[in-house]
Amino acid sequence: MAAKHLLAAVAVIAALGGCTRVGKDYTARMEARQQAYAAAAGDPVNSFHYFSLWSWEPLSDEQLAIYTRSNEAWLIDLDGRCRNLEFTNHVALTSSASEVSVKFDRVLTGPQDSPCFIKQIRPVDLKKLDSPQQGKPREVEEAARPAK
Repeated sequence: MAAKHLLAAVAVIAALGGCTRVGKDYTARMEARQQAYAAAAGDPVNSFHYFSLWSWEPLSDEQLAIYTRSNEAWLIDLDGRCRNLEFTNHVALTSSASEVSVKFDRVLTGPQDSPCFIKQIRPVDLKKLDSPQQGKPREVEEAARPAK
């Protein structure tokens, strides 16, 4: 019986060690992405125009990259932590006449979550960002509605 308990304890410790490793890998990957975007970002701007979101990438609970086209991206810093930003499947932006503005507009992560105010917007030079070792942002899946 003692051998079973010892074996179970060893298995639990090994599993927890694997979780720690995964957590460290995730943290390192997110920090690398934040640094890559920061290096490719330009000077802050007050607003940007867009007609639809092409894609987006969470970088932390206080920062995300928004792609308005395949060749146009914006690094958005939020005023405080944004609940569920790193784990949500969808984001939306508030805007006025298709213009997203600093300190006025917000990032929305879901109906149950509070809106997240935009503190800073910086354009991203995608040529500086797109290097072979860099990952790509989340793809947006679009499909036509099936005919009824």
